[in-house]
Amino acid sequence: MNPFKYTSVKDSKTAMTAAATAGSKFIAGGTNIVDLMKLNIETPRQIIDINGLGFNKIETLANGNIMIGALVKNSDLAYDTTIMQRYPVLSEALLAGASAQLRNAASTGGNLMQRTRCPYFYDVAFACNKRVQGSGCSAIPGYNRDNAVLGTSDKCIATHPSDMCVAMAALGAIIHLQGAKGTRTIPFADFHLLPGQTPHLEHNLKSGELITSVELPALSFSSKSHYLKARDRASYQFALASAAVVLDIKNGIIENARIALGGVGTKPWRSFSAEKSLVGKSAGTETYRKAADMALAEAKAYKDNGFKIELAKRTLVQALTKVGEMS
Repeated sequence: MNPFKYTSVKDSKTAMTAAATAGSKFIAGGTNIVDLMKLNIETPRQIIDINGLGFNKIETLANGNIMIGALVKNSDLAYDTTIMQRYPVLSEALLAGASAQLRNAASTGGNLMQRTRCPYFYDVAFACNKRVQGSGCSAIPGYNRDNAVLGTSDKCIATHPSDMCVAMAALGAIIHLQGAKGTRTIPFADFHLLPGQTPHLEHNLKSGELITSVELPALSFSSKSHYLKARDRASYQFALASAAVVLDIKNGIIENARIALGGVGTKPWRSFSAEKSLVGKSAGTETYRKAADMALAEAKAYKDNGFKIELAKRTLVQALTKVGEMS
């Protein structure tokens, strides 16, 4: 690990001032960035500890939306009574991720910034455009069983690893930011970037900007939701495919739907086309299967990961079926 300066801050103004120094990184739980620093993938000159900023509350706003502080721990969010009752898809996604020890340390904001687990990204002996711009992608000709089939490019096929982000994508969360020039918000669908020709650019944060909170909209039907994760072992494993589903069904007809996929996309994958295909249709297996086909219609298989396309379809159908049975 390279030497670095450690700075602990107690207010946002001090954090912004410290972040103006080139080579600075914020740290909260540190469950990802510390690993990356040990492997010399991340080499910050300064680490700014933001745990003293107080962004650790879960609040219900006057309009019914839920505001989640960026420093709320994953375990606290998963077991929050309001989240469990109103957004079970988010609680289930959080509990499907990592281990209990990691969930007790990892934060909401840090989870948004979590980087890919592509093995070629983590091994500095191999080329990786995400790690070193223009160096090449070793995953495309290499062993790519765990890599993405949606949103890929000829420069990168790395998956986004987060479970939490898949649920937040389905719920249409809003990310609140603070920077030297003030505050702003980004819709969740616009926060993470597709790799395209610039896979080293992963999000829409500006230099020095800080995630302060995530807002969940007050969806009247979000209690009818489910997160389903397919993986090689039952715990402490990243998704091969996952599905976050929210359905509003009245008299057997689907009136509203939210769908996002994980484990198969280069970013948390909201499928608007699959959602549209469900609205106005009778709830049932045939409708769900057509939606799954729509969700994976643009999938591109590589040498070792073609199985993910059918796996993702079946995972989505199973999740839709479970939520459909709640109505």
